[in-house]
Amino acid sequence: MIDPWLLERLVCPATRTPLRHDATRDELISDAAGLAYPIRDGVPVMLIEEARRIDKDDASG
Repeated sequence: MIDPWLLERLVCPATRTPLRHDATRDELISDAAGLAYPIRDGVPVMLIEEARRIDKDDASG
C-alpha cells in the first residue's frame, strides 16, 4: 500500500497530472499519459522509461 500523503504529492513526470493507485497491480496510473509506473518494494519508480503503456481497458480504473 502506498502512503496516501505521498500519492497526493506525486504527479506523472510526462504530463504533470495526478496519479491514481492500482492496488491490484501495485502501480501508479497516469490516465493522461496512458502509463503505469511500477511500485517496487514500496517505492514508486517514477521513470518514464520504466513505465508500461496501458490500453483503454486498463485505464478505466
